[in-house]
Amino acid sequence: MSPFPSSATRTENWRHLRLSVEDGVATVTLARPEKLNALTFGAYADLRDLLAELSRERAARALVLAGEGRGFCSGGDVDEIIGATLSMDTAQLLDFNRMTGQVVRAVRECPFPVIAAIHGVAAGAGAVLALAADFRIADPSARFSFLFTKVGLSGGDMGAAYLLPRVVGLGHATRLLMLGEPVRAPEAERIGLLSELTDEGQADARAAELARHLAAGPALAYAQTKALLTAELDMPLAAAVELDASTQALLMNGQDYAEFHAAFTEKRPPKWQGR
Repeated sequence: MSPFPSSATRTENWRHLRLSVEDGVATVTLARPEKLNALTFGAYADLRDLLAELSRERAARALVLAGEGRGFCSGGDVDEIIGATLSMDTAQLLDFNRMTGQVVRAVRECPFPVIAAIHGVAAGAGAVLALAADFRIADPSARFSFLFTKVGLSGGDMGAAYLLPRVVGLGHATRLLMLGEPVRAPEAERIGLLSELTDEGQADARAAELARHLAAGPALAYAQTKALLTAELDMPLAAAVELDASTQALLMNGQDYAEFHAAFTEKRPPKWQGR
């Protein structure tokens, strides 16, 4: 995402979520606990626009995405979205589905690591949001459900059919997307859907700890690593190796690479600048 701002002013208040930024860590909390943080049209748009703003500002070096209350996110709001989409024409439906995909692209393309802190339900769009994150930290209460076929739609929603096989393999992805059955935390860890399984009630704290660690590290190196992981998913080896070489040549000319050498020589921790 481009760091160059337009003339639009920074958004100070977000209606569908809470945002805090401290010491390079942005914490975004889905805040409709009475609805298990079900997503509305506005919530999708807020997430899309917020990630774009944070990417331009470059104040965040890591982001935690969490849910308030009893669960992470129960997916699209049945009344506010499914009910409304029944009266939309094809053009309107295409606009809506493209917007939800833009949220997933924003998670994958923002220049900082995104950590999903998951407890309770992560269903439908909520499961895909967690899937799109770079890290998924969950406690034993977490359960994932890719529910799209349960409502008569394709399991390949919001990029799920692209991302999930690359995380858990085609066999597991076929089962999860085709059947829509819940996957509880121990199985999610076994098949590689989780980055880490914590003790009960500790997902948010562990995600915050990891975010602080990442925010204190070489931000540009992390950003480029994330970009390469996404870009090289569909590249032949020759193109990937060439892209790696170009990226390393750029980073070797950066301040952090020189700082590592200076710190190593002086026997001290590096002071990363993200440059």
